[in-house]
Amino acid sequence: MKERMQKTLAEVKGCPQKDRTESEGCVGVQTFMWICEDNIVEVPFDREHLLERILSPENLLNAYTAVQRNKGCSGIDKMSCSQMLPWLLANKDALIRSLQDGSFRPNPVKRVEIPKDNGKMRLLGIPTVIDRMVQQAINQTLTPIYERQFSPRSFGFRPRRGCHDALRGAQKIIDAGYVYVVDLDLERFFDTVCHSKLIEILSRTIKDGRVVSLIHKYLRSGVMNKGVFEVSEEGTPQGGPLSPLLSNIMLNELDKELERRGLPFVRYADDSMIFCKSKRAATRVKESITRFIEGELYLKVNKEKTVVSYVKGVKYLGYAFYMSKGKCQLTVHPKSKAKMKAKLKELTSRSNGMGYAKRKQKLEEYIRGWVGYYHLANMKRLLMDTDSWLRRRIRMCIWKAWKLPKTRIKNLIRCGINEYDARRWGYVKGYWKVSGSPIMQRAASSQKLHVAGYPTLMGSYLEWHPK
Repeated sequence: MKERMQKTLAEVKGCPQKDRTESEGCVGVQTFMWICEDNIVEVPFDREHLLERILSPENLLNAYTAVQRNKGCSGIDKMSCSQMLPWLLANKDALIRSLQDGSFRPNPVKRVEIPKDNGKMRLLGIPTVIDRMVQQAINQTLTPIYERQFSPRSFGFRPRRGCHDALRGAQKIIDAGYVYVVDLDLERFFDTVCHSKLIEILSRTIKDGRVVSLIHKYLRSGVMNKGVFEVSEEGTPQGGPLSPLLSNIMLNELDKELERRGLPFVRYADDSMIFCKSKRAATRVKESITRFIEGELYLKVNKEKTVVSYVKGVKYLGYAFYMSKGKCQLTVHPKSKAKMKAKLKELTSRSNGMGYAKRKQKLEEYIRGWVGYYHLANMKRLLMDTDSWLRRRIRMCIWKAWKLPKTRIKNLIRCGINEYDARRWGYVKGYWKVSGSPIMQRAASSQKLHVAGYPTLMGSYLEWHPK
């Protein structure tokens, strides 16, 4: 079998790229050992020798481990994660040498389209596994450097931070009296990042021109879309390990501007909320911050979706806010509720071909994940009502599985129904009608479904809130 090769020493065909000037010389205090042409040399451990830190054996090993752990599909070269190790054992030296001398060229990313809730498509770019490893190595080295610069009010794609932290931060700001919000929406952010602006921002911190050049090559590596190469003049394709960090570096400029103006905000990736104490102030902020984003960062604000409103009912990260006794509370947004019910309906469809065991497993996985994310919300009533509806759908699936009247009669009797009622209901048509009948509610009661292993939303919620 012919070995697949990462293009490390030659340019990607049809996509010539210019090399950037590399940094020359530096003086550092802390040093580390580097093997160069069979000689051990001492290299300064500073910002002008970032490439050596990126290519250090320990960092590359951690990057390889991370890519293997995350798995994921192959890129345009069709090399899988399981094929990485044999390839690296044969080509590691050539790969590192090409990264050092600047001859390395990333492969184009593979275009993948994921449907969104609004009917549109989210564009992803899947790099090859070797490119993912190199990007991961860059990400691991740059993250500690930029973490010191990032705002404490930025929560997306950062270590030990997440959606729940952003929501709690928003609650604190609202409790302080900032009850009007600018719900900022950046139009196709990941697809419209200006490369020259991003390189300018990177160059302020990264003094090793080789690293800036390598990142620039990844930005301009292009896309293979259904076998056709497309040049990437802008954007940071979602799908690689480097994209989230680059997006935070770009939007950190927005964070610094908001902090300079003294405006409270929370940001999760490109999803930002800016808070004000009056609607008039929020309107002014919306206009001025739009000018800054479009004029200074060369990004586009979606003016239709960027709105000024009172916080009640505003959707953020799937949650909604409301005020109770002067305090901000969280609930599940109606769109998130509808999406959850649609998924449960899909899992309890009578014609999806699932058996009892598989349906229980899928319900358990989805319910645990959904409640785990939304457990900050006040939603007991929602969960009790949904559980009641879900149990009826499960009974409908059970009734459908029993199929023949004689099977239904026999199973109803086994479930404690007297023979007269069992025979009377065994011939009734209409799955939904029977699932809500007193007979089926007794035969497959809530307690019996619980013993059988069917999960409930309220049961998962009580694991997070036992009292």
